[in-house]
Amino acid sequence: MRPTHDRPPVVLSAATVLLALATAASVGLVGWLVLDATSTAGGQVTWLLGRAGGLASYVMLVALVVTGILQAHPWSRHWHRPSPRTRLTLHVSLATFTLVFTTLHVVVLAIDPWAKVGWIGAVLPMAAEYRPVPVTLGVLALWAGLVTGLTAALAGRVAARIWWPVHKVAVAILALVWAHSVLAGSDVAALQGFYLATGVAVLALAVTRYAARTPADRVAELTRELEAPVETRRSRGARPDAHSGGRR
Repeated sequence: MRPTHDRPPVVLSAATVLLALATAASVGLVGWLVLDATSTAGGQVTWLLGRAGGLASYVMLVALVVTGILQAHPWSRHWHRPSPRTRLTLHVSLATFTLVFTTLHVVVLAIDPWAKVGWIGAVLPMAAEYRPVPVTLGVLALWAGLVTGLTAALAGRVAARIWWPVHKVAVAILALVWAHSVLAGSDVAALQGFYLATGVAVLALAVTRYAARTPADRVAELTRELEAPVETRRSRGARPDAHSGGRR
């Protein structure tokens, strides 16, 4: 009989559940804002739908950046579940959903005359009538995100030294999107608190990522110690008699 492998399907199922929950949360936000728009905003349903798509894309982008940071985090080498392959699959899936909701956000606001953004304002900096500076931050994030996504799609086909530095721009993209969201779409008190909480959380995670000691850091430190003069290493390892009292 062939041995059965039960663990991989379980792990993949867990990743699928996480992705489904994240998607459901985003769709729920969209639905809630649209329903609220139909009852309070009259004919501005398209405007609210565009904003809801932007909020959903922000949630997806936060999840995307968080999974990316966790994949590159030095602590991740101690994590056995989910597997690296599953984490990568989840990361790629989140990128797809981010693109979908971002497209919804851009297209709806571009065709809505009440939004005063237009197609030109949706793709070119400082071309929107509505809050040109915040909208420009979103435009810059849009183009940077497209470049980052296209270079990431080339992973495995081109050298990592080409696409990996560009891929690291994703954190800066989130900063642009965060500023765009706060300045252009945080006229609701609950959203202000949400943006503040998510921004601080991602920043704290990024600090732990870049402040943590990696194996490369340990190798570099060991190399420096080996290259140091012998007398220096002996002086570091010797114990002064004043502290030991001459006792062994």
